[in-house]
Formats: sequence, structure tokens, C-alpha cells
Amino acid sequence: MIITLAFVLLVLIFYVMSEICDKYFIESLASIGKKLNIPDDVAGATLMAAGSSAPEFFTAIIALFKVGAESVGVGTIVGSALFNLLVIIGASALVAKAILSWRIIIRDLGFYIISLIVLLFTFSDGTITQNEALLYVIVYGLYLWVLMNWKKWVPTNDAAFSSPEKTTEEQSSKNNWLWRQIRKIVLLILSYLLPNLQKHPNRYIITFLLSLVYIAALSWIMVDLGVFIARGLHVPEAIIALTILAVGTSVPDLLSSIVAARHGYKNMAVSNALGSNTFNILIGLGCPWLIWIIFSGKDFTVEKGSLWSSSIFLFLSVILVLLIFLVNRFTIHKKTGYFFIMLYLAYVCYTVLKVTSPELLF
Repeated sequence: MIITLAFVLLVLIFYVMSEICDKYFIESLASIGKKLNIPDDVAGATLMAAGSSAPEFFTAIIALFKVGAESVGVGTIVGSALFNLLVIIGASALVAKAILSWRIIIRDLGFYIISLIVLLFTFSDGTITQNEALLYVIVYGLYLWVLMNWKKWVPTNDAAFSSPEKTTEEQSSKNNWLWRQIRKIVLLILSYLLPNLQKHPNRYIITFLLSLVYIAALSWIMVDLGVFIARGLHVPEAIIALTILAVGTSVPDLLSSIVAARHGYKNMAVSNALGSNTFNILIGLGCPWLIWIIFSGKDFTVEKGSLWSSSIFLFLSVILVLLIFLVNRFTIHKKTGYFFIMLYLAYVCYTVLKVTSPELLF
């Protein structure tokens, strides 16, 4: 009974997060982009990516300084990176077919590949030194500099935060009285917790910051509930890290990208997935490692194990995604989306079998 209630609460949190992303987070992000004249892809790769990646960043910090399970933070970020790359881009493709700007995708994929090379290089000996941790932060700073200057070097015709395409509204639950009442209650509560940008357009900064706080807090609760449910069902800890932690902390990225794609910001949706991964690896890992090394005065030891094979799979997946984009001339559609999602499910099945039934694998 308790596990059932926990699951219901988990689903409710998913819904609340989707409402925050849809009605507040994306709108405040668009307002910030307009105010600063930031192109949608740059905003997606920086503002949206950093904000929705806060759960992974907090998880890595907690794993290092409180939980003591250092591999949990690393595993969560590596697992989230695979989820972001395959599921988020795949889900965005299912929402809306799009012809992406090859200049933007090459830029973001290029830096993501660089971040993975840094990850594999530092993982190779199982030890992270202070200089290696600092390298992560430096590379991310270079990424931000390139983002802000890219369109000066490689001109494009993409409009910055152009009016979103009109899309079909979601079907409401007309025949579900209970769901309608829950929705009314959720929207009423959110109206008190977050400023309405249609009535108060100048409060977009407050809305943006509060959205990030609520997304991070809900993600924290969501992960705790996921762990509670998994342990109640006697699921191994390794499976928790792969599914509950990795997927759970990526929900803000998934919802943000789906909402962005649905509203016509297709480059933002893909850039969010790639930018989130770059942020997760370079800042989500680099900063906690750097802080830990500075305070402890010694190098950080990485428990490689399955993390190394997952990192290799992640690197190969990025190369595959790039090849698919090239073959399809940077067009994403439903077939592409289904393929990406199936590839992620295949990885999950392989990892689960590796943990539970290694004798079944070659």
C-alpha cells in the first residue's frame, strides 16, 4: 500500500514538473532570450541546460560529501547522459518533425564529443587529479565562449526566438472528473508560487529562478521516492542508479525539450539535450571533483567497473547520432525518434542483464 502511494505521488510530481516547465520555465527562458538577444539554440544549450541539469549536479555533490558512494554521482551523470542523448532527442523527434540547423548541431555535437574525450582520458587510469578536474571547467568555459561567438564565425539564417509554430493542443481529460480536479488544484497552487508572465511580463527573472528551485526540489523528492519504491520492490542498487537516478534526474531535461519542440523551438530542444550532457560532464563532474580535491588535498579515485563500458557506449552512441544526422541531412522524424529510444532500451536491458544474469551475456 505504501509503495502504491509512493508511485502515485511520483506520477503527480511528474505532472507538476511538466506544468512548471510548460507554463513557466519555457516562457521565462524565452523572455530572457529576447531580453539578452540570445538565439534559441544558445539559450537551450546554456540557460535551459544548466537549469534542468541542477538535479544531476546536486546528486554528484551529495554523493561525494554526504552519501559517501562516490560512484553513484558519476553513474547518475553517465546514465543521464545516455538518456538525454537518446531518449530526449528521440522524444523530441516524436513530438515534431524538424529540419535542424547543421551549423548548430555540429557545434554542440562537436563540443560534446570533446567533453567525452576528456571523460575517457581522465577515466583511463581511474584517478582524477586537480589539473584534470580543472580541465573540465576550462573546456566548459571555452564552450560558452564559442557559443556566444559562433554565429559571428558561422552565419546562419535561424531567427532568435522566433514566434513558435502553432501546434495542436493536448487533449484534455474531459471525461475524467478526478483528473480535472487534480489539474485545477495543481494550477491554483502554482499560480500562488510562481508569477504569471502574461500578467507580469517583467517578472521573468523571478519566474525563471523559482522554476529552477522548484524543479530541483521536486527532482530531489522524485529521486528519493524512486529509491524507496525500488528498495521496497527489492531492486538491486545498480538498477536504481541506472534507471531511477539516471532517468529521474533527467526528467526536467526531457520535459523542457518536449515542450520546446511542441512549441516550435526545435533547435532549442536538441541543443538542450546536447548542452545538458556537456554541462553534466564538464561541470556536473568537474566542479565536484575539483572541490573535493581542493578540500581533501588528494586525488579522486573513480570506481571504473561498468562506468567505463557505459562511457564507451555513450561515446559510440554520439558518433552514431552524428552519422544518422548526416545521412538524414539533419532532419529528425518519428523513425529517428523510435530508433533512438529503442537503442536506449537495448542499453538498459544489456546493463540489467549484466548485473542480474551475467551468464546470459557473451
